[in-house]
Amino acid sequence: MKDKDQTVSLRFFGISRLLPYLYPYRGRITRMVLLALICSVIDVSYPLFNRYVLDHFIAEGTLQGLPAFIVLYVAVLLFQAVINDRTMIDSGTVEMSVDRDLRNKAFHHIQTLSFSYFNQNSVGYIHARVMSDTGKIGEAVSWRMMDCIWNGSYILFAIFVMCRTDLQLALWMIALLAVSGLLIALFQKKLVAVNRVIREMNSRITGDFNEGITGARSIKLLGVEEKMQREFETDTEAIRKESVRAVRYSAMLISTVTLMSSAALAVVLWQGGIMTREGIIRIGTLSVFVSYAVGMVEPLQFIIQNISAFIAIQVNIERLTNLLAEPADVADSPEVIERYGDSFTPKRENWEPLRGDIEFRDVTFRYPDGEENVLEHFNLKVPHGRNIAIVGETGAGKSTLVNLICRFYEPTEGVLLIDGRDARERSQLWLHSHLGYVLQTPHLFSGTVRDNLRYGRPDASDEEIIEALEMVSAADVVARMGSQDQEKGPIREASRDAMIRKGLGCDVGEGGSHLSTGEKQLLSFARALLADPRLLILDEATSSIDTLTEKAIQNAIAVVTKDRTSFVIAHRLSTITNADLILVVRDGKIEERGTHNELMRKRGYYYALYTRQYEESILELHQ
Repeated sequence: MKDKDQTVSLRFFGISRLLPYLYPYRGRITRMVLLALICSVIDVSYPLFNRYVLDHFIAEGTLQGLPAFIVLYVAVLLFQAVINDRTMIDSGTVEMSVDRDLRNKAFHHIQTLSFSYFNQNSVGYIHARVMSDTGKIGEAVSWRMMDCIWNGSYILFAIFVMCRTDLQLALWMIALLAVSGLLIALFQKKLVAVNRVIREMNSRITGDFNEGITGARSIKLLGVEEKMQREFETDTEAIRKESVRAVRYSAMLISTVTLMSSAALAVVLWQGGIMTREGIIRIGTLSVFVSYAVGMVEPLQFIIQNISAFIAIQVNIERLTNLLAEPADVADSPEVIERYGDSFTPKRENWEPLRGDIEFRDVTFRYPDGEENVLEHFNLKVPHGRNIAIVGETGAGKSTLVNLICRFYEPTEGVLLIDGRDARERSQLWLHSHLGYVLQTPHLFSGTVRDNLRYGRPDASDEEIIEALEMVSAADVVARMGSQDQEKGPIREASRDAMIRKGLGCDVGEGGSHLSTGEKQLLSFARALLADPRLLILDEATSSIDTLTEKAIQNAIAVVTKDRTSFVIAHRLSTITNADLILVVRDGKIEERGTHNELMRKRGYYYALYTRQYEESILELHQ
């Protein structure tokens, strides 16, 4: 029965889910618990030292044994100081170690999750799980647990001493302690509820603040500053009111603790004074009860606060452990991992070269969080080395095709073949290592230009990097970054190479914030080309580049895509007129296929899209 109760208690606080992460530090945790118990015993012993002083030295008017007493007292003080230091070190080490392990585990698991998870969960939500929840859990299993053990054992040991010293007076203290616990628990419950509301409101205010910054341009263009300010002030006023409530409950809690401490002291002085006058107890015994009366209510408050925190932390534990238990929609089978390894421990010696033949065989696809099929019974065979352009209206299924090729998603039905084999028969990393992908919205990592370009090929030399930059017309961008006179006009040819090399060491900022969208796009092109991929995916990759640069990139793409299978999702149809095959996707199906000239002669859906864009571009030129 006892074991069952302990299991229920562990499950109640959610700690049972954390046991695998606490197990490596079981030695430190055990020592931390034992030292906390020893500290509480020493704390309980101090009133007994005071009793000895009053009853022996003061009451009897003698100094006999005083030197030995002083030595013992100082030794206990020093011993407790050492124990306190060791306990603090152990608690801090457990907190930081558990925090680190949980964050590493969470980050590792996040990297194995499929795209669908990130589509369904915001960055803020995931960030809170990895950073905020892990920090609170680390604090709970170290400091809060130690506080509960320390203060709880202090109360138990103090009650034991009081009962052994004088049972009648001890019963008065226990009764007052029970009343104090009920009152403190009542106010603590209300305080926890209010603080929970405040945290939710604070999250909303943080979101409003972020929107006000990240959406500053849209706010100004739409002229909604007054509306945004009004909503922000409404939220801040609401949190002010709740914060005032929290302060009120906190004040009541502190007043209750003070009142009950004073009440306990008054009862001890009243009853103890009577008992001392009648000779039932000595003055030293009364001092023991006075010390415990003053010192027991506050530990009780800490225990109740920490229990409330443990109850609240259960939500953090559930959210984090649910994240760690989240399955990946796209995962390699055990057999594939056994042969090819996984993303963290690849077995590259078993990897076959990739040729680049792609085939969709009766593929139907529906997003995990969707209700309708995006593709239905889709068939397509692409021999290696072909340049395939994919066009169509927004939502037609263009990106879905390349997402399936990259195994960011798996077909709902049917099979995707790569070099004649089911894509699921080889590892994701094997495929991704042969893949170059340039997105419509480019992403650069914090660090230097060189670091970013080497993500695709870590051993690339500066000469190879510069060659890739030249091929996509990005060399001048890097040269301007390395030039100290970048605001004084064009770079002189004599210093151009030196400025490029200097620019490779320049920091791009968080997410490439030091560069324009078009410049980031050019560097993304260079990064993809430097990796020398067998499959090249361009997802509307020229949408953020001016017409002149676009022409240069088209020439580079013609060279780079030679003898490589490439898929180009294009919004501007003028950029894909030289493609080997154009697929016109509509409602998840191939509406038309052929070369540019063939599709224009058909005068069908592609012809309508192309002529409409052409007319729009003519109108823009005349405006």
